[in-house]
Amino acid sequence: MEAEKQITEFVDRLKQAAGANLECVVLFGSAASSDFHPDFSDVNILCLVRELSAATLATLAPAINGWTKNKFPAPLVFSRTELEQSADVFAIEMLDIRQRHRILHGEDIFANLHVPMDLHRIQLEHNLRTKMLTLRQMYIQAEGDAGRVRRLMLDSVPNFSTLFRHTLIAMGEQPAPGKADNIRMLAEKIKFDPGIFLQLLQVRAHTAKESEIEPSTGFAKYLEAIYKVVQAVDAL
Repeated sequence: MEAEKQITEFVDRLKQAAGANLECVVLFGSAASSDFHPDFSDVNILCLVRELSAATLATLAPAINGWTKNKFPAPLVFSRTELEQSADVFAIEMLDIRQRHRILHGEDIFANLHVPMDLHRIQLEHNLRTKMLTLRQMYIQAEGDAGRVRRLMLDSVPNFSTLFRHTLIAMGEQPAPGKADNIRMLAEKIKFDPGIFLQLLQVRAHTAKESEIEPSTGFAKYLEAIYKVVQAVDAL
């Protein structure tokens, strides 16, 4: 309820600042779905303006800075032309917005936004490989510290959950609404153990204890599963 009040106030400030130049404001991601959790979900907003220049950004700055001071992430700001041209390089993000969004102001231009699915698969593999490489680097830097290894998995599992959902989409499957169901579905499809992922999601949802995660064997299963997903996407 508090977040909804702050969202409404922020949209009102944007409308006052930008006037007719503000074409659309959209809420997207987990905040626009049943996955939202007030303790750890971000409130993601995209602003669409007709004319986007340094002067426009300066006009929007007070409203946006007031929003971020309340610990919300800064909104994405696009012009309509730029948004439509960006669907090929931000295929994952635009598909996510198209599938899960709520219009806060203006017309819904996302319902019919074209997202090239061949480029979606390429971006998906790129993101998976990049995040897997980063995961390995950070695990090495943790040097066996159990707390750091647990935190590494807990911090990265939302991103991998999103990429796993997009892996199902790239395979022609209809994803489930929840992260856990999608992980189970993908695990069954390409045969990996989903246990560590489900445990991490439970910890993030405060239904399990972080201390119950076994860092060494847990990370081994975590990394092995991610590698299998990367190979499955590459095979597409």
